[in-house]
Amino acid sequence: MPRPALFLDRDGLLNELVFYADTGEWESPRGPADLRLVRGAVEALAGLVRAEWPLFLVSNQPSFAKGKTSKEALEAVHAALTFLLKEAEVGLDAAFYCYHHPEGIVPEYSGPCPCRKPSPFMIQEAARTHDLDLARSWMVGDQDLDVLCGHNAGCRTILVPCEASRSKRGVQTPDHLCTDLAAVLALVGRNPGPTYRIQEAP
Repeated sequence: MPRPALFLDRDGLLNELVFYADTGEWESPRGPADLRLVRGAVEALAGLVRAEWPLFLVSNQPSFAKGKTSKEALEAVHAALTFLLKEAEVGLDAAFYCYHHPEGIVPEYSGPCPCRKPSPFMIQEAARTHDLDLARSWMVGDQDLDVLCGHNAGCRTILVPCEASRSKRGVQTPDHLCTDLAAVLALVGRNPGPTYRIQEAP
């Protein structure tokens, strides 16, 4: 029977956004040395694992397409994240990354693509390959595009605001608003099971 899952954005939710002086913007880490986990994130993820929630990472990573870093450096960021999570006995069921950007400068990673959020492509691919029930699943992120991506995929949505990404939200309405991943755990942290149904939001 298809099972529900949690789809997680990465930057601003699991790890801190990084301020880069060359752009004057808060961005995703360009290399593993810049990776800093959000306080309390690992403990909350461990609680979700104990509750038997499948965890999927769904993240846009356009820095390579924009010429700001190498694809190998972005892959090293993911490897570092995976290592830190495994130290806490937290395993991701899978990670889906979009490395494209509509205005990139690397030809093969620039222009329109099917996978960049808010497209539901990555969530749908996870559902197809892991037998997931999207109607009983959740998309969790810190930006409007995460909320829209979840709604486009037919998931319920949770917004966890991050101060550094404030300018990237305010239009979409999530099903729930949580202060951090610990609050997400409190909201959905029951064993989902094959017949699990989340209580409807008021």
